[in-house]
Amino acid sequence: MGGNMSDVQKRADLEQAQDHDEGQQLAGEDIYGKLERAVDECLKLSSGGAAPSAKISRLEPRNASQNPIRPNENSAGADILPMPANDRIIEPEIEPKPTVREATEAKAPEGMITIDADTGPLRTETKTFGKSPSTGGGRGGDGTFHKRLAPVDFSASLRAGVNAVRRNLAVVMLFTVASNILVLAIPIYLFQISDRVLTSRSLDTLMMLTIVIVGAVILQAAFDALRRFILMRTAVEVAAQLGAPILSAAARASLQSNGREYQVLGDLQQVRSFLVSRTLLSFLDAPIAPLFVVAVFLIHPHLGLIVVLTAVLLLVFTQINQRLTAEPFAEANTAQIKANLHLESMSRNSQIINALAMIPETVQMWGKDTASSLKSQVIAQDRNITIAAISKACRLLTQIAMLGWGAYLSIEGQITGGMVIAASIIAGRALAPIEGAIEGWSQYSQSRAAYARITALLKSSPLNFDRLNLPKPEGRLDVERLLYVPQGTKRVVLNGVSFALQPGDSLAIIGNSGAGKTTLGKMLVGSILPTSGSVRLDLMDLRNWDQRQFGENIGYLPQDVQLFPGTIKANIARMRQDADDEQIYRAAMLADVHEMIASLPHGYETVVAADGSPLSGGQKQRIALARAFFGDPRMVVLDEPNSNLDNAGDAALLHALQHAKEHKITVATITQRPALLSNVDKVLLLVNGTVALFGMRADVLKAIEARGIDIHTGSFGHLLQ
Repeated sequence: MGGNMSDVQKRADLEQAQDHDEGQQLAGEDIYGKLERAVDECLKLSSGGAAPSAKISRLEPRNASQNPIRPNENSAGADILPMPANDRIIEPEIEPKPTVREATEAKAPEGMITIDADTGPLRTETKTFGKSPSTGGGRGGDGTFHKRLAPVDFSASLRAGVNAVRRNLAVVMLFTVASNILVLAIPIYLFQISDRVLTSRSLDTLMMLTIVIVGAVILQAAFDALRRFILMRTAVEVAAQLGAPILSAAARASLQSNGREYQVLGDLQQVRSFLVSRTLLSFLDAPIAPLFVVAVFLIHPHLGLIVVLTAVLLLVFTQINQRLTAEPFAEANTAQIKANLHLESMSRNSQIINALAMIPETVQMWGKDTASSLKSQVIAQDRNITIAAISKACRLLTQIAMLGWGAYLSIEGQITGGMVIAASIIAGRALAPIEGAIEGWSQYSQSRAAYARITALLKSSPLNFDRLNLPKPEGRLDVERLLYVPQGTKRVVLNGVSFALQPGDSLAIIGNSGAGKTTLGKMLVGSILPTSGSVRLDLMDLRNWDQRQFGENIGYLPQDVQLFPGTIKANIARMRQDADDEQIYRAAMLADVHEMIASLPHGYETVVAADGSPLSGGQKQRIALARAFFGDPRMVVLDEPNSNLDNAGDAALLHALQHAKEHKITVATITQRPALLSNVDKVLLLVNGTVALFGMRADVLKAIEARGIDIHTGSFGHLLQ
C-alpha cells in the first residue's frame, strides 16, 4: 500500500512539474511572438483557401476612442502596430472579410459612416453533412450538400399538353373522316330516289335504301358526338397539364412586373374554349373538303370547276380577313388585360374605395381601358362580319350557279335531275368548312395569341433551371452594393447598400419615410430583385437558392399584412397541408396569439375572409407574426411589425424577438418607432436610399445624439444629410 501511494505521488509531482514548465514557457513568451504566429497562421490560411472555417486571432485596441479605426483598414492584411501590453487584448475567433468590407467602404456614398461595421465573414465550424430532408426549416448547418434536385421543367409540361392535344386530335381526325364520308349519305339518297325509285316505282328499293341511309345518318351523328366528347376531354387535360405550371411561372415572373402574368390563366381558358368550338371542327373538316370536290367532279367537271373557283375565292377572303383583323384584335386583348388589372385592384381595395368615395374615379379608370378594348373589338368584328357576309353571299351564289348550270346540263341530257340536287348539296358541304373558318377567325386569332403568351411564359421562367439543394442555412446575411431602380422609371430607390449580419444578429433598419426601408426588406427575402448587387444567405445569392428551401427557412412580415381566405390554423401554417399541430401551436405561442385565438368562437378553425374579417388590424398583424416564425426559420424580416399593435401586441413582439435571439435567428426589423431599438444588436440608418450609419446599437445611437438629433422624435433620417 505504501509503495502504491508513493508511485501515485511521484506521478502527480511529475505532472505538476511539467505543467509548471509549460506555464513558465508561455509566460515568458513575448507578445510579439503571439502576434507573429497569428500573422503566419493568417498567411497560411490565405494561401490554402481555408479561411471560411478557420479561427483567427486578432489584436485590437481596448479603447476605440484612443485608437480610432482607419477607414481603409483591412484586418486580415493590414499592418498591426505594436502598442503597450496594457492597451491591447486578444480577441479570439473573430474573422475579417476583406472583400465585403473593402467594397462597403469603397462603394459607400458620400457621408456614409460605418461604426464597428463587423462585416467580416463568419466563423463556421467544420461539419460533416449527413442525410437530412431536402427542404424544411429548423436549425441550420445540417443537410445534404451538393445534392442535385430535379428541375421544374415547364417546357416539359407544355410539351405534354401539346402532345395530348395532338394525340387526341389524331383520334378525332379518324372520326372526322368517317363522319364526313357518311355525310354523303343524304345526297346519295336524294340521287337514288330521284333517278331510281321514282322511275322504277319499287317500294322494296325505297325501303332498303331508306334503312341503309338511316343507319348511316345515325352512325354519322354518333361519330360527330364522339369527336366532340374527345375534344372536351382534351380541353380538360390541357387545363390539368398547364394550369399549375402557368400559375407557378406567373407568380415567379411577377417579381419584376405588376402581376400582369396572372392574366395568362385567362389565356388558358381561351385555348380551352377554342378546343371545344365549332371553329376547330371547321378546321378539322377542311382537309376533307377535296373529297367532296372530287365527288362533284365525278358528277360533272363543269360543276367541279365552279366549286374550285368558289373555294379559291373564299381562301382569298380568309387571308384578307386575317390581315384586317389581326392588329385590332391584338389591341383589344392588350386593353382588356389592363382593364382586368384595374378590376383586380378595385377588388383588393374595395374598403378604401367606398370609404373615400372613389367609386366614380375607379370605374372611370376601368372604363377607359374597357372602352379601348371594346372599340378595337368592334373594329375587328366589323371587318370580320363584312368578310363573312361576303363569303356567305359567295357561297349562296355558288349554290345558285350549281343549280342553274346543273339544270342546263340536265336539259342537254348530260346529267340527271337527281345529280343536280346531289351536286348542290355536296358543293355546300365542301365550302362549309372554309366559311366556318372565316366566321370563327377572330376566335382562332385570339387563341393563337393566347397560346403564344402561354409558351413565352413557360419557356422563359427561371424556375426551369437546375437547382442545388444546399445545407440548411445558419442565418448569415451579406448585402453587397445593392442598387435598385424600379422598372420603367429613372428614380434610384437604393444606392450602394452594403452590410453583413452574423447568425443570431438582430438589426433595426431605421430612416425617414421614403428612404427605401421597405424596398430593402423585400430584397432581403427575395420578393423583388435588385437592379445590381446581391443579397446572400450563407454566401449563396438568393436567386440561386432553391425557392422552396429558401422560403421554408425564412420568415417575412410585410408592411401591408394580407391573410389568405381560410382558417387561422392554415394561415399560420402558410397554407401547407403537411404542417402538424405542434408547429402551429409553437408559432402561435411564440407570437403570443394563442390566448387571442382561443377567445374566438371557433378558435384555430376560425375562417378568415379575403379582407381579414372578422379580425382587426392588430390581430391580423399578430397572426402574420406567428406565420413569419412558423417552422423555426433561420432569418426573419419584419416590416413595421408594431404599426397596428396595442400594449399586449408590443409585448408579444418583444417576446418573439427575444426568442429569435435565444435561438440564433437572424432578424431584420424595419421600424420608425425608437422603442424597438433597445432590443436589437445593430442599427442601420437609411437616408435617401444610402447607408448613413451602420454599426452596434450603442455606437450608432451615440453618433446620432452627438449630432444633436433626438431619436425619440420618431422620424429623424431627413436630418442626416
